[in-house]
Amino acid sequence: MVTALVLVLGFIVFLAILVFIYIFNTQRKLVSMDELCKNAMSQIAVQLNSRWDALLALAKTAAQYSKHESETLIKTITARRQAPIDTAEEALKQQGELSQVMGRLMAIGEAYPELKANELFLKAADGVNTYEEHVRMSRMVYNDTATKMNRMVRQWPSSFVASMLNFKEKAYLTVDEEKKQHYPDFDEAYK
Repeated sequence: MVTALVLVLGFIVFLAILVFIYIFNTQRKLVSMDELCKNAMSQIAVQLNSRWDALLALAKTAAQYSKHESETLIKTITARRQAPIDTAEEALKQQGELSQVMGRLMAIGEAYPELKANELFLKAADGVNTYEEHVRMSRMVYNDTATKMNRMVRQWPSSFVASMLNFKEKAYLTVDEEKKQHYPDFDEAYK
């Protein structure tokens, strides 16, 4: 009788240790995924800020041709680039604002052919495009990391640990439909 009791208690302790090890390892994986998501979002913020800087250089070049419009854009760019980017929603908002400013700058370039041929304007525009590619790659990294995190948060039994430790699903960065229509060859991986 005592031997059976010792075996049952030993088995219960063994199961408790296994559960503790599972919870411990799952918590570490969730924290790691959460940090990777934060890092990826930080990379997006860095790339968006670099793109704002490139747009500012573009606006300053355009200022020689269209003073009023460029001054307005420079003020807009200076204000917008200070905005924090910690969530997918904030990143999407800044991406939309960047697109609007870029559109306005390209309209100035169209209105002034000599500006469009200006070497500084062309270099700055190329810089904006380069940073756009960096942002696209950073978005892909973020979405891949968010997918891994979301799987852990939603799949059982890790979902039990995630809810117990208050880990939530991460929002994905998406592409707006208007941008897809303007760029028909838009890569699906951008999502």
